[in-house]
Formats: sequence, structure tokens, C-alpha cells
Amino acid sequence: MTTQKVAIVTAADSGIGKACALMLAEQGYDVGITWHSDDEGARETAREVEARGRQARTIKLDLSQLPEGANAIAELINQFGRIDVLVNNAGAMTKAPFLDVTLDAWRKIFTVDVEGAMLCSQIAARQMVKQGQGGRIVNITSVHEHTPLPEASAYTAAKHALGGLTKSMALELVSYNILVNAVAPGAIATPMNDMSDEDAKPGSMPIIPLGRPGKTEEIASLVAWLCSEHASYTTGQSFIVDGGFMLANPQFNATR
Repeated sequence: MTTQKVAIVTAADSGIGKACALMLAEQGYDVGITWHSDDEGARETAREVEARGRQARTIKLDLSQLPEGANAIAELINQFGRIDVLVNNAGAMTKAPFLDVTLDAWRKIFTVDVEGAMLCSQIAARQMVKQGQGGRIVNITSVHEHTPLPEASAYTAAKHALGGLTKSMALELVSYNILVNAVAPGAIATPMNDMSDEDAKPGSMPIIPLGRPGKTEEIASLVAWLCSEHASYTTGQSFIVDGGFMLANPQFNATR
């Protein structure tokens, strides 16, 4: 009897998280879906997962309230009975000039983007170790894991920190066959950016070498590969998917 595989995707109520949940369902995973403010969006993702023949569960995850907030991951694991994949997609971002950033605002970003991901990963990895069958953890960072975002020092630093955490986790967990990688998206057509995949038209974002924002599926397909048997020799890496953004870092050039 084959044990059913389980993936948990945080912030899977829309955007990149939803696309990841659906692609993992297509790959044969039952999917745990977390949401922060869009319960109905999470329910819709769950319906689409179930339409693909897989089980789905939803739960609210509030990573601004730690450590208690991360317990939602443990609850989903309890409901499914196991976990094989964790995709840390939940995050927060605010912008302010460096000279004006408050310590409180800085800490709020780090709490969600770094400490939240750490605690969720710890809960998932401990269960994976207990199961003894390995697993995959994918951290959704940002192109700003590698290059700064103007007037967003807290976000830039937090994404750099999550990249470093990815590497440390990869080295420490490899002996358990838990592979850990990051995916670093550039400008993606998501509700957070007031866009949908339909807005990713050629020529719609000329400051990027490829000339358009990315589609959520273009991120999710890499996440799905990292969670597949084909990525069994890949750990500790950060994969940039940005339409050439990094080659130009146009956000800084555009302000000069």
C-alpha cells in the first residue's frame, strides 16, 4: 500500500501559493492550505485541489503572533497524519526609506518573513524526521534575496536572511534526506501586485528584459519540480525566476 503524500503550502489562498497548491495536487499530493485574511480564497483553492482528485484542508495561519501562530502547521499535520512537503510562501512587506524605518516595523517584517518560516520549517522537519522518509522544504524568497528593493531595507534584509536560513537548513537536514531550497521570484502578476496572470502580456513591463511580469504558474512549476523525484540531487540552492530582472535591477535604475 502506497502512503499518500502530503504538502502544506502557506498563503495558498491566491497568487503563487495557490498555483503551487494546484500543481502539487496534480503531482499527487494532498494539500494543506493556509490563509491569513482570505478564508473564501482558501476554500476556492481547496475546491480546485479536490477537483484534481486530491484531499484538501484549510486553516488560518497568523505568523505575526509567534510562536503560537505557527501551530497551525502542526494542526494540519495532525489532520493529515503526515507531511512530505512544506512550501513557505507566507510573507509580509512594507516600504519606507531607510532613514525612516522604525524598529517596530522592522521587527514585524522579520517576525513573519524569517521567524515564521523558521518555526513552520521546524515543525514540519521534526515530523519528517519522525517519519523517516525524507521530505522537501521550499522557501519562497524574492529576487530581493539577491538584490535590494529601494526603500524596503527590512524586506530586503529579511529575504536575504531567509536565503541564509535555507542554506543552513539544507546542510543540517540533508542527513535525514530532507532537501531544502529557495525560489526567488521577480515581478509576478499576483493579486498582491494588483494583477492576474492575464496581465502578464508581452511588452506590459518594458523595464524587465523579458518585457512582462511572470505568471504564477512559472513559479509554481519550479516549486513542483523541486518537490518531485527529479530534484533528488538538489539542495541548498536559490533559484531566481525573474525574466532577467536581476541582470538590470531596473527598480534602482528607474529612480535615477
